[in-house]
Amino acid sequence: MTKTSNENLSFTGLNILPSILSQLQKLGFNKPTPIQQQTIPIAITGQDLMGIAQTGTGKTMAFGIPMIQRLFHNKGTGLVLLPTRELAAQVDQSLKALGGTFGLRTAIIIGGTAIGPQTRALANRPHIIIATPGRLIDHLSKKRSILGNVKILVLDEADRMLDMGFEPDIKKILATIPTGQRQTMLFSATMPERITRLAKNYMRSPLRVEVAPAGTTLASITQEVFIVSQAQKLSLLNELLAEYGQRVLIFSRTKHGAKKITSSINAMGYPAAEIHSNKSLMQRTKALKDFKSGLTRVLVATDIASRGIDVQDIELVINYDLPDNPEDYVHRIGRTGRAGKNGKAISFAAPEQKRDIFTIEKLIRTRLPIRSLPKMDKIIVAPKEAPRKRGFGNRTRPSNNFHSKKRRHQPFKRDWRKNI
Repeated sequence: MTKTSNENLSFTGLNILPSILSQLQKLGFNKPTPIQQQTIPIAITGQDLMGIAQTGTGKTMAFGIPMIQRLFHNKGTGLVLLPTRELAAQVDQSLKALGGTFGLRTAIIIGGTAIGPQTRALANRPHIIIATPGRLIDHLSKKRSILGNVKILVLDEADRMLDMGFEPDIKKILATIPTGQRQTMLFSATMPERITRLAKNYMRSPLRVEVAPAGTTLASITQEVFIVSQAQKLSLLNELLAEYGQRVLIFSRTKHGAKKITSSINAMGYPAAEIHSNKSLMQRTKALKDFKSGLTRVLVATDIASRGIDVQDIELVINYDLPDNPEDYVHRIGRTGRAGKNGKAISFAAPEQKRDIFTIEKLIRTRLPIRSLPKMDKIIVAPKEAPRKRGFGNRTRPSNNFHSKKRRHQPFKRDWRKNI
């Protein structure tokens, strides 16, 4: 694999068809992003490639433009696999905007919606299928021939799909797609060993494209850590929300935690909404729409649900809980500091999580400064709620620690994944 250079400064030098260039101009795309500059000329030739780039760097058009252009000239279907339904919906919207005037037909195959209309959309012979792995497996179990004509495959947010336990589904899907003339493009924010192994087994001499060194974060993001007890977190959060008046994105490890944090923030007087897998697609879409419009300025999310969040001008990302693995830290803070603007990321860590901080620092090759706690005049206590049921044998949850021997970081169950 090789690393390409960044030379082109406009779409006109990327071997794009004039009709597509015209549509790009109508949509307001005048200058390609770095990942687009490097990816499009390679992808148009049909070459397999691996793109290493953060969310929000323009990956959709980086693979969407070559895919649509190649499907103009070659019979066949394109398939885009993504981790969440929100991200799938955004990609579907973007591809329709670019190719709709040329008669492009898409089929979006995601959980949380009726399967009947999806079956009819597949029967309509779409040019591009946009899908989450779990729901696509459901369709394959009923009719195995739907992917027999796929000529272009895109694995977007590949690292996140593997983190969510989709690797078995992805392998099943790949096994149903003919390998003859298939072009495969893989995009990921990080490049762990599992991704490299997947590429070796299912791709043909892919070129490697990087817009930043693997394992690093954007230089425009200022990162800080507070060493804080669980009892102090809400009070510290109240101070930070008073200090930062623009859009704030907060990450919680669990759905229950996200719900509790959101209730507390609303009680503080700040409009907040939550996104996690217990929310329906309609509820998640509304929460994201309100956050984009400014109706709510604080959004609380879990890692699983956050992959569809593509919002400009997020001033601050707060890791209320440290993530389950250091790679998720990279995904989380990449939501701020976009489009050449500066951003800030603040993490809350318990005293016993210092080793976890070191693991993050090792991955991102950056020292995270420890910030002293501010004077907190107002003590915030979480709203009272009904006691939670304990698990089998009265067991409690394991500690939030990357290195705990009892981490519950196993692949999710199939019946859950199909609803993503």
